[in-house]
Amino acid sequence: MSPVLAGVLQLIALIAALALAYIPLGDYMAKVYSSDKHWRVEKWIYKGIGANPNTEMRWPAYLRGVLAFSAVSVLFLYLLQRLQGHLPGSLGFSAIDPDQAFNTAASFVSNTNWQSYYGEQAMGHVVQTAGLAVQNFVSAAVGIAVAVALVRGFARSRTGELGNFWSDLVRGTIRILIPLSVVGAIILVACGAIQNFAGIHEVGQFMGGSQQWNGGAVASQEAIKELGTNGGGYFNANSAHPFENPTPFTNLFEIFLLLVIPFALTRTFGRMVGSLKQGYAILATMATIWLGFVALMMWTEFAHHGPAFQIAGGAMEGKEQRFGVGASSIFAVSTTLTSTGAVDSFHSSFTGLGGGITILGMQLGEIAPGGTGSGLYGMLIMAVIAVFIAGLMVGRTPEYLGKKIGTREMKFAACYILVTPALVLVFTAAAMALSTPGHSMTNSGAHGFSEILYAYSSGANNNGSAFAGLNADTQWFNSTIGLAMLLGRFLPMVFVLALAGSLAEQRPVPETAGTLRTHKPLFVGLLVGAILIITGLTYFPALALGPLAEGLAS
Repeated sequence: MSPVLAGVLQLIALIAALALAYIPLGDYMAKVYSSDKHWRVEKWIYKGIGANPNTEMRWPAYLRGVLAFSAVSVLFLYLLQRLQGHLPGSLGFSAIDPDQAFNTAASFVSNTNWQSYYGEQAMGHVVQTAGLAVQNFVSAAVGIAVAVALVRGFARSRTGELGNFWSDLVRGTIRILIPLSVVGAIILVACGAIQNFAGIHEVGQFMGGSQQWNGGAVASQEAIKELGTNGGGYFNANSAHPFENPTPFTNLFEIFLLLVIPFALTRTFGRMVGSLKQGYAILATMATIWLGFVALMMWTEFAHHGPAFQIAGGAMEGKEQRFGVGASSIFAVSTTLTSTGAVDSFHSSFTGLGGGITILGMQLGEIAPGGTGSGLYGMLIMAVIAVFIAGLMVGRTPEYLGKKIGTREMKFAACYILVTPALVLVFTAAAMALSTPGHSMTNSGAHGFSEILYAYSSGANNNGSAFAGLNADTQWFNSTIGLAMLLGRFLPMVFVLALAGSLAEQRPVPETAGTLRTHKPLFVGLLVGAILIITGLTYFPALALGPLAEGLAS
């Protein structure tokens, strides 16, 4: 079987699995966030944190819950790392340096999971499980909660109430993420991923020296790492490591995990707003972009430019022989079009244009299908902008799902799409202008610039993957990428929740003959075009200096 055919068959199998899970999972999540009943374990949690889950919140109160919970999480995870040397199960590792502890705390709480350290050489069992793995669950649940709040803004009228943050957070964790992660972890263990609390042990003699590995609760963390679109691996090699990702089947299964909730949330959206067709339109937009990027990535990586590529069957540098070019291309596109950041290959070794595709995937805002929750609310913001553009073209007040998109709503949407590019471009410019950050670059020229651009695109978009050619464990990068991750996560949430509150206060507008049909293929095309044009106009100069220049020169 040719490598190209193998890649295409894996893509078809993945699409089939996602299609099978789409309706049951999407409907189940809609029921979870629409139910007025609380499980007993949830009541215990509410009592422990002193929250009343039945109290409806307006958007400022909902936002305060998000920010307060996340601030406490950052502080807790920071202190846990700083005290690691005094904790049991530390495997003899010392406390994490302050700048790296801040970076890691900001990373995992913001659902970014950027890692500037070697996991197997820095973090003990307690920090990995009680710190990083816990944030893998709750940071994903926060993203879904904010998305659900925005959906309620479209679904409700003449009220500013968006639900209860604490209830949404707990339900997302207890009813969705934990059960699915348990199933995922069992499958990974059955296929060879490790799950233990073993200490450091010698595994063999190599070239006159010994190699040592430590065990860990890897399979359980791997499941929520992908399912919650987190991405932080137990080992530095991430999903290229055989302890995390042993076989081609587990590789495809991990891609399925990182895509299944973001895609299924479009069904949840359609169910909650009372129009499944609207959910299908958002799904079609996401799927069109995702499939387009996968096809383009496979083409760039399978292109035979020279004898080395011809012998290997594609650009194999930086890719695992177990997975090959096809599976690595699907993984790379899926992880950068979601906010996952997990990698089974190293993007710095992709072709120039292939590396550019991974960067562009993040710069789209990771909305195809995006992160758990963040992909849906990002795509809905773009839908608001698309109907506004359509309204300008026909001279009509734009409407979306029966809500008028006026000046106030457009200000929130505009601020949302401006925050992340500003963070990416300003921090990239500062790093290139100063002398010290440049010392971390292992490459010069266009590729070196791509390393810096990728790092801040990954941080500000809450992706977490790295180009693998940049030494980011410095005070400059730990601090600035940490700030980019926090601002890139929580500033957009401010505008999302403000928009949700504004929409929920409106009276529904009756549909007329002039209303734009936002469930039709025409709108899907308009939305895809708006996303690509807005991103292209924003980032094209930076992309031209980096991956485009490298790709055209090769």
